[in-house]
Parts: sequence; structure tokens; C-alpha cells
Amino acid sequence: MKKRLLAVLACAAVISSAGISVEAAATENRENARIGISIYDFEDDYMTLYRTELVRYLTEELGFCKEDILVEDAENDQEIQTEQIREFIDHQVDVMILNLVHSSSASQITDICSESGIPVIYINRQPYEAEMLRWEEEELQAAYVGADARQSGTYQGEEIAATETRGDINGDGTVSYVMIQGEPENMDTQYRSAYSVKALEDAGIKTKELMAENGDWNRDRGADIARKALEEFGKEIDVIFCNNDAMALGALTAVREAGRETGKDIYLTGIDALPDAVQEVEEGELTATVLNDYFSQSHTAAAAAVQYIQGGEPETVNMIDYIKVTKDNAESLLKRIS
Repeated sequence: MKKRLLAVLACAAVISSAGISVEAAATENRENARIGISIYDFEDDYMTLYRTELVRYLTEELGFCKEDILVEDAENDQEIQTEQIREFIDHQVDVMILNLVHSSSASQITDICSESGIPVIYINRQPYEAEMLRWEEEELQAAYVGADARQSGTYQGEEIAATETRGDINGDGTVSYVMIQGEPENMDTQYRSAYSVKALEDAGIKTKELMAENGDWNRDRGADIARKALEEFGKEIDVIFCNNDAMALGALTAVREAGRETGKDIYLTGIDALPDAVQEVEEGELTATVLNDYFSQSHTAAAAAVQYIQGGEPETVNMIDYIKVTKDNAESLLKRIS
């Protein structure tokens, strides 16, 4: 990577779990350092919040020139994203921040970036553990900033276990659930699905899967799957788990259409803490969600980019904790994220 002068006078706050300074108080000279950012799909509600905060933080607080922040929509197409990465190389960016369409592509993308001498920071969608281990073994300039999806799934299960009926809202002795999932190959999908149920079983609660189907992180798909499940299984359903809030908000539409009431005859939970979802939690329409802290994650990714531009080496894996969101803390969280 072509090194450019970057003077950062003060770093004020540190995320201990990530080990990266995330607040730069002043910047004297960046000499047009360029950052290439590719987001898997601009239509994704959560990643819209994430990229907006990432660009705002880079420009307004870290002092990068807006024209030097190249942000692209991969349109949920890995071929498009790979071409964008090659264009970033042609534009001689100093570092890339990538939200992969497919986590499995990380090995190929890392090699492309490494051959070009450009560091890469993966965000939100975790590459396979063997790939991240390879970065350290081969001393590659690659890093991941995200959150442990196992924790988010565990928190979902614990939130359901903490309800008055311990999830068994129909009282038949078993928590019968529907799992509305993200894309199958995504590690978040796999971990969130498995660990939400594991948390219930670890609490001594008997479970039964009625349906598990790919909603592709999409609100309309979440609604369609929930409608189908409610029609097929009716009152047998105790819980609808959703791997993200977009699908949970879609499922909530289906729950209302079916005349069901969250907290009265069904539980419904998501992950991300989208503002709309947190509002529904506050109003009792959504049982709970889990904050996927895009503020801390985007700031940490930005700080890692700064370290690479300075010629430093950020931590290879930087994990930010999830936070449970229930009716007790929904109001205070809304003030932060709205």
C-alpha cells in the first residue's frame, strides 16, 4: 500500500473488546487518503444504518474528504462486488472496508487485495474461522470487525426463557417454534438459529422445531413465511424466532393479520435493534430484540482503516458485544438510535 502521511493528535475512547481506538479528536493532514467501501445490499435496513454511520464518522469526525470515500452497492451479487473491488484497486484506494455478499468469498477476496498490497477490513458478515486464522499465519493485512453471532442467538433464547411462561405460552409443556432465517451459508444465520434454541435447552426447556425457512433477511419474505407457518400450525406455535429485525417486523404483520397477540398467545423476537423494532418492543408488540451495535462496529472499522493507513496493524478479529433489548430498556435505547 502506498503510505500517506496521517497525523492523529488524540484518541479519546477505546472499545476494550476490540482493542482499537475509535475516537480521533483532531486530524492535521490526510493527503487524500482513499477508502473503498462495498456494502452487500443497500436495501438492507441494518446495513443502511451501518454505512450511514460509517461514512458520517469517517468524514465528520475523522476528517476524511467525502470524495475520497468510495461507497458501492453490491446489489446482493458477489460478481458485482468482486468487480467493485477490482475498481477500488484501479482507483488505488489505501484500504477497503467490505460487507461481503457471501462470507465464503473472503479467501478469494483477501488474496486479490493482498496481491494488490491493499489492506482489507471485513465487516458484519464473519468469514470462516479457518480463513481468519490464515490471515495471522500468513501475516496478511486483513481484519474482521463484527459481533459474535453465537452471543446474539443466546440472548434471543434467554429473552424468551425470561418470559412469564418461559416461552411455553400455550402451556403444553414444550416450546414449539418457527425459525425465520437469513441466507443458509451465512455464519450469522447458522449461529443465531442454533444458539437461540440452545439457550432454551440449556435452561432445561423442552423445544420442538415446527418450521425453519430462509427469509433472506427480507421483511416481505419474513411476513410470507410467518403467514404460512401460522396457517399450518396455528396455536401450536409458541415462538417465532427471526434472525434479524427486518424479518421480525414482517412476521409481526402476519401475526397481526392472524389475530394473534404478542405476549398473550405468541412470542416474537428479532436481532439488530432497528428503530422500528425497538419501538415495537417498547409498545409490547415485539417480545424482544438484540442490539447489533452498528455505532461501535462502524467506529471500530474506521479506526482499523486509520491504523492501516498509518502503516500500523489492527487486531485481526475485533468483536463488539451485543446488548439485550426488552421493554425495560427500549425507551432509553430509542433515544440513542433515533
